[in-house]
Amino acid sequence: MADETVQDRALVRVWDPVVRIGHWVLVAGFAIAYITEGEPEWLHSWAGYAIAITVAARIVWGLIGPKHARFTGFVTGPAAVIAYLKDLVSGKADRHLGHSPAGGAMTVALLAMLALTTYSGMATLAAEEGEGPLAGVIAQSERTERVGDTLPDAYEREGHDEDEEHEGGESNWEEIHESAANITLFLIFLHIGGVLLASMVHRENLAHSMVTGDKRA
Repeated sequence: MADETVQDRALVRVWDPVVRIGHWVLVAGFAIAYITEGEPEWLHSWAGYAIAITVAARIVWGLIGPKHARFTGFVTGPAAVIAYLKDLVSGKADRHLGHSPAGGAMTVALLAMLALTTYSGMATLAAEEGEGPLAGVIAQSERTERVGDTLPDAYEREGHDEDEEHEGGESNWEEIHESAANITLFLIFLHIGGVLLASMVHRENLAHSMVTGDKRA
């Protein structure tokens, strides 16, 4: 009992509810969106919207939130990230109460890729279905491109028309969306591997701390 009391007193709250809830919303949202692959479309779309809203909220929270949530508290330069990773592999890395330099870099990378994935997904929906929050933006952009483009006579004689050009734009957005999603998945695997390795080196369950919000002091 005495040992438990000492251990409990040694815990400190690190991750606030916004960071913790946002983290798991992103986990669930990306898993649902990636597994469904657009079928059913409504589930895939709403998972994407949840991700987009959470990413936007996390960026704002990274500017105005508490100490360990702010970007200024964990974003470092490449040199610090590389040095930490080298020490982590050798088992000599310093323990950080908040994000480590590598964890901070991964947080920024994942937020950036999730933002690109959701934006390109909404752009694909707007281009192909004329739906979603970007429908007006994409439609206006395509109209501007069509007005500004002048097709050569030889191109027209080959049977290419405006619809085929439009389809090419849709394909581009879809390719960006798929590539961004796959890169995000790759980063997630790296993130999981890093969390497991850091948990072993520092002898603490980092995933559990993202549930409770507490870490040992």
